[in-house]
Amino acid sequence: MKKNILNTITSITIFLFLVGCSQAGNHNLKGGYAAEGYDVVAYFNKIAVKGNVKFATTHKGAGYKFSSLENLEKFKKAPDKYAPQYGGWCAYAVALKSKKVGIDPKTYEIRDGKLYLFYNSWGTDTLKLWLKEKPAKLKIAADKNWAKITRN
Repeated sequence: MKKNILNTITSITIFLFLVGCSQAGNHNLKGGYAAEGYDVVAYFNKIAVKGNVKFATTHKGAGYKFSSLENLEKFKKAPDKYAPQYGGWCAYAVALKSKKVGIDPKTYEIRDGKLYLFYNSWGTDTLKLWLKEKPAKLKIAADKNWAKITRN
């Protein structure tokens, strides 16, 4: 009897762990938080600012930090409005190569009320490339590629 209960508890624990991993697996959680710990609500006010752990929450398996209680509350009321597109991975890389590529949290765009993050390092600013190469077309490609990425 004890062995059956232990096996059941072990199975449930493994299942819950795998579910948690699969949800977080599509989120870029460098540093343990979405957007590398930057305040995703602040982006909508044209500010790239790091969040504070005392104003933190989770949404769909990802942790988020905010620079103020006000921004945390705004996020809680409409998390999908503020959560970065494509799991917080570089929108340009998702569009062009169907790849999850890290980002520079200070390189972003708000387009059609959504947050897009981009890679910017070693002389490559993918936000500039995104803007130069017709964002509307790239967004369509990124949406299609993201659906494939998250299906796997």
